[in-house]
Amino acid sequence: MSTATRPRVPRLAAARRESETVTPLELFFDLVFVLALTQCTALMADEPTWEGLGKALLVLAVLWWSWGGYAWLTNLVDPEEGIVRIAMFGAMAAFLVAALCVPEAFGDAALLFALAYAVVRTAHIVLYAIASRGDRDLRASVIGLAVSTAIGVGLLVAASFADGTLQAAIWVMAIVLDYGGPYLYGVGGWKMTPHHFAERFGLIVIIALGESIVAIGVGVPKGDLDAGIVVAAVLGITVAAALWWLYFDVVALVAVRRLENAEPGRERNSIGRDSYGYLHLPMVAGIVLLALGMKKTLGHVEDPLKLVPAVAMLGGTAMYLIAHVAFRLRNVHRLSHQRLLVAAVSLALIPAAVELPALATLGILAALLSALIVYESVRFAELRDRLRHQVAHDAAAAG
Repeated sequence: MSTATRPRVPRLAAARRESETVTPLELFFDLVFVLALTQCTALMADEPTWEGLGKALLVLAVLWWSWGGYAWLTNLVDPEEGIVRIAMFGAMAAFLVAALCVPEAFGDAALLFALAYAVVRTAHIVLYAIASRGDRDLRASVIGLAVSTAIGVGLLVAASFADGTLQAAIWVMAIVLDYGGPYLYGVGGWKMTPHHFAERFGLIVIIALGESIVAIGVGVPKGDLDAGIVVAAVLGITVAAALWWLYFDVVALVAVRRLENAEPGRERNSIGRDSYGYLHLPMVAGIVLLALGMKKTLGHVEDPLKLVPAVAMLGGTAMYLIAHVAFRLRNVHRLSHQRLLVAAVSLALIPAAVELPALATLGILAALLSALIVYESVRFAELRDRLRHQVAHDAAAAG
């Protein structure tokens, strides 16, 4: 149906999505998540300890789940029609406040963070409730989601009145119960437009990679642009480009085809929940950790990395690759031995990273990822070529 002939949507209704194209409002909404990622990296950089890493990853897990909820929502309804547009702006404002609270999410701003997060999740549930009118299965899923959301939000509010180990334990409990909700109430009632859904998550991976590039710029000391920093910047871009290649060259194409070929309903929604809702979190978290390592590298290219930044850089890369291995296993039931091997080598390099100059560590990582790409491009050349051309042919036929 064309835009010109589309019936007017009542203000208190939600129009079902008719297009698989990501809308400008969805991209605008994602800009708030950019700040959230930046704040998580800043939290780790300001507190480069195991505790600082743990706090940042917990915050990221909470904010990721709320962003993913809106990705599911706008996969069902048109975000630019009816009340949804206004509610999205309200959710953006609350999400922005939560992102601003990230540096003190376990301190003075803990309650404000929890309350802002509650507004984000409440708006999401209300919009889903409106969209589920007349759809019994979807309404049952929304009710289940509301219950798990209320528990998670309530625990975060309670955590704001605690501190130390108890506060962290409550956060972990909130995340486990909230993430575990879809396993308890099921996913059969949700609706999904496969191509749009996969594209939304692919775009957020690009946003996370953008944060790693921002970290390169932020890490450069003012007025100190020498040859070592230039080389480090080039190596940093090489690493970011390698991560992009490893996801978008083939993996993203295979995943979206798997979604499209899955039976609508429980099977397709389960793949969406596992492959995107769950397994994309360690991908994004790995990129955020890598960003911390690159930021510290650009600050002192000639000095060895300290243990925490070294673990962040190499462990984050390993986390990203292991998530890819699990992603492939979930979608095509095959194990990527070469990516698992590179992840293991990355972890094995950590002891050397605290002895070598940071620039050397970054160079080794860039070489390792580049070698992985070359190996896969040669080893799976025929399959890769066939898949990419088939996708291009399908896109041209659909157009």
